[in-house]
Amino acid sequence: MSDAAGRVRHEGLRQKIISAEQAAEFIQNGMTVGISGFTGAGYPKAVPGAVAAKAEAAHAKGEAFKIRMITGASTADECDGVLARANAIEFRSPFQSDPTLRNQINAGDAAYMDVHLSHIEQQVRAGFFGEMDVALIEVAGITEDGKLIPSLGVGTNVTWLQKAKKVILEVNARQNEKLEGMADIYDSVGLAPFRKPIPLTEAGGRIATPYLHCDLEKIAGIVLTDAPDRNSKFAEPDEMSKSIAAQIIDFFSHEVKMGRLPKNLLPLQSGVGNVANAVLAGLQDGPFDNLTGFTEVLQDGMLDLILSGKMLSASATALSFSPDALDRFNENIDFLRSKIILRPQEITNNPELIRRLGIIGMNAMIEADIYGNVNSTHIMGTKMMNGIGGSGDFARNSYLSFFVSPSVAKGGAISCIVPMVSHHDHTEHDVMVLVTEQGLADLRGKSPRERAKLIIENCSHPDYRDQLRDYYARAEKAGGLHTPHLLNEALSWHQRFVETGDMRVK
Repeated sequence: MSDAAGRVRHEGLRQKIISAEQAAEFIQNGMTVGISGFTGAGYPKAVPGAVAAKAEAAHAKGEAFKIRMITGASTADECDGVLARANAIEFRSPFQSDPTLRNQINAGDAAYMDVHLSHIEQQVRAGFFGEMDVALIEVAGITEDGKLIPSLGVGTNVTWLQKAKKVILEVNARQNEKLEGMADIYDSVGLAPFRKPIPLTEAGGRIATPYLHCDLEKIAGIVLTDAPDRNSKFAEPDEMSKSIAAQIIDFFSHEVKMGRLPKNLLPLQSGVGNVANAVLAGLQDGPFDNLTGFTEVLQDGMLDLILSGKMLSASATALSFSPDALDRFNENIDFLRSKIILRPQEITNNPELIRRLGIIGMNAMIEADIYGNVNSTHIMGTKMMNGIGGSGDFARNSYLSFFVSPSVAKGGAISCIVPMVSHHDHTEHDVMVLVTEQGLADLRGKSPRERAKLIIENCSHPDYRDQLRDYYARAEKAGGLHTPHLLNEALSWHQRFVETGDMRVK
C-alpha cells in the first residue's frame, strides 16, 4: 500500500490537499453535513475530530456550534463518538450505534430520525432534509481523471457527492489499493415518476462503473489519512448462538426437501452481530454449496464462506471485518476482487431487487410478541437503541424473513417474547420465522391465534412460558377472538420491569 499523497493521482486535485483543521473551517454551525460510513466502514477518520475541537472552542466562548449530520448508517468513535462528546450534533439520521450519542438522543439533547436505509437517499434528493451544505467522504484514492475509488464502505456516497454544495474528501492510505475495481456504482438517481427499473437480475451481477463521480469544482479540500476502520472482534459463537444457527440450517434443509428452496438456497442477507455470524459459520459445515450473498454488511462469516468455496459471490455496501478477517481479506484480495461486489446502499437495500432476487433475510430483534410483531429499536418502548437500519427493507420484501434473539435478556429479568411489543418496527405481516435458542416458530400461513400458540410453545423461555400461556388463555376468554389481548395488561410486563427490574411475577 502506498502513502496517502500517492493515492491522489489527479494533478490538479493534489493542489487541494489541506489539513483536517483547515477542512473543518468549511463546516459551520447549523450546517447539514452528509458523512460517509456504514457500520464501522468507510467513515472519515480525521475531520470529525477537528470539527469537534472547533465545537468545543466555540462552546468555551459561549457560542453555539452544532451540525445536522446524515450518514449511511453507523460510523465509529472517531466520528459519531468524538462529535457527540463535543456536544456538536443537533440532529442525526438515519442510524447510529455510539453510546454517547445514544444517551444524548434518549435524554432529548440530540434530535434523531430513524429511517429505513433504502429510503434515506431518496428523501435527501427530494429535499426532505433541506439542502446539504457539505459532504465529508472517505475514499481509497483518486484516479488520474478525477474518479473516486470507494473505500470499504460505499453507503450513501453517490447521493451525498451529488447533493452537497461542497465536498471534502479524506483519502485513506490504510485502505487496500486493490479495492479499485471491486465496486459496482450504479447511479439510480431520479424521483418518481421518472425512475427506471434497476437492470440487476442476479446477486453477483455487475451493471455499472467501479468509481464514484463528483464535480471536481465542488471539492473544497482533500485530507490525507492512514487509519483503520472500526474493526471489532467478534466473540466465538456460544451455545445460544449455535442453537439458533442449527435451527435455521435445519429449516433450510426442510425447505429444500419440500421444494420451496433450491439446493443452493437463495441469496442470503444477514444482519450485524455474533448471532448472524454464527448462522453463517454454521453454513460452513452445512449441506449447501454454491451459495450467494446479497446483504448490507459483509462480515467475517460470509467472507469465510467465500474463501472456503462454499459461497460463489457476495454483494454488500460495506465490508466490516474483525482484525483477523481484515488480514484474510487483504491477503486474498486478488481472489476476492471478482467474488465481492461493493454497491450503494440504495441498491443493496432496494425493495425492487430484494423481491426480484428472492432474498433470505435474517435480522436480530429486541423483542417479539405472541402474534409475531417485532421491536428492533426501542428498549421498554421509549429508549432508542440503534435504529431500524435495513431490517425493514428486507423483512417486508424478502422471500423468507427471519428474526432471531435469545429468549431472555438481563440474566433472565427480561423476556424477549412478550404479550405485546412495546414498540412496533416490523408488523406480523412481515415476519415469517422467529427463532430463539428455545426453538423456531414458522409463522407462514398461520392466523394470529395459531401464531400465538407456536411462539409461546417454541420460542419463549421456560421461566416465562406459563405466564404467557396464562395471559393468552385469559385474553381468549375476554373476547376479541381474532387477536386476543387484555389491553390493561398487554404492556404490564414492561411496566413491571421499569418498576422492579424484572418482568417475572414474584
